[in-house]
Amino acid sequence: MTNSSIGESEEQRKLQITGGSTYILSLPKDWIIRNQLKKGSAMMLREEEDGSLVILPPKLTKKEKQDEAYIRVTPNDYPDAVMRKAISAYLIGYNILHIKAQGQQPLSSKVRNHLKNFARNYLVGTEIVIDTPNELTLQVLLNYPELTVQSALSRMAIIAASMHKEALNSLRKMDNTTAKSVIETDREVNRFGLYIVRLLKLAVLNARMVKEIGLDNPRTCIGYRLIAKAVERTADHATKIAEKVILLKTPVNEELLQKIEILSNLAISMFESSVEALFKRDYNLAESVIEKLGQAHKLEREAVISVKDASIEEVANLRLAIESVRRTAEYASDISEVVLNMNVESVIG
Repeated sequence: MTNSSIGESEEQRKLQITGGSTYILSLPKDWIIRNQLKKGSAMMLREEEDGSLVILPPKLTKKEKQDEAYIRVTPNDYPDAVMRKAISAYLIGYNILHIKAQGQQPLSSKVRNHLKNFARNYLVGTEIVIDTPNELTLQVLLNYPELTVQSALSRMAIIAASMHKEALNSLRKMDNTTAKSVIETDREVNRFGLYIVRLLKLAVLNARMVKEIGLDNPRTCIGYRLIAKAVERTADHATKIAEKVILLKTPVNEELLQKIEILSNLAISMFESSVEALFKRDYNLAESVIEKLGQAHKLEREAVISVKDASIEEVANLRLAIESVRRTAEYASDISEVVLNMNVESVIG
């Protein structure tokens, strides 16, 4: 056997029989040496979903999962920097996060409050289980089957679509209260987005978790990651529309408002159809969404032309709001393209 890199070595070995009833297969010598194996070493055999067998040496079967992360905080650490460490630990799969001050120093109230608010608002299924002057411990209590990737993504999409509709409603009524509510809701989408990234990272590291988090096979992980990001960006643009509403000083004239609403109705219909196509695995529905993108661009141009009748100080905000509506249609098309890639086998021989 050649000394090629792991994952690139491949050779054919014949199945043999010994004792009249026992089947055996010899193992590569280089692999035996590399894993420090010898006669009598206990091996673990595991059958995968596709019928293949995985052979695990003792050092892998005995290795315990790192479940707890320790984040040390110095008096000079910025709260955002500490938070980013906590996010990274959460995303790669740690279930218990210990945030401790170095030495006998207490955690600053600024760091403590920042982490508490972040955990409550952005980390799904996470609770504060220890809260002392020099330590804050967060624990993920939610089991993966309780909230699968599909369930979390469905909630994200529902919230994002509702945000878009409410943002347009606030534009028509010049309702700043509704606009502010849309902005505050964005964190709900973000928290589900972080949770989905966490699940997908765990599945990439452990293929056996794919079924546990609700997916069919590892190939779909990248597709769901791209779609979750597109849903997040859709919610971000609903937030941007709401932000522009708050900046507007005068009501939008009816002609322009109707053109924006026609574009909005098309964009959000495309978005909802793209998500439906994902869950129904409907290649043709996804294709129909993509085909509507040209119409969305046309409606955007018509709306932009009407903006010229607005006052000078309003033009920039209105054009940016229209752009965000159009971007919603584009993200719907992006989602649909991923759906096509995930389901192309259904339309080819």
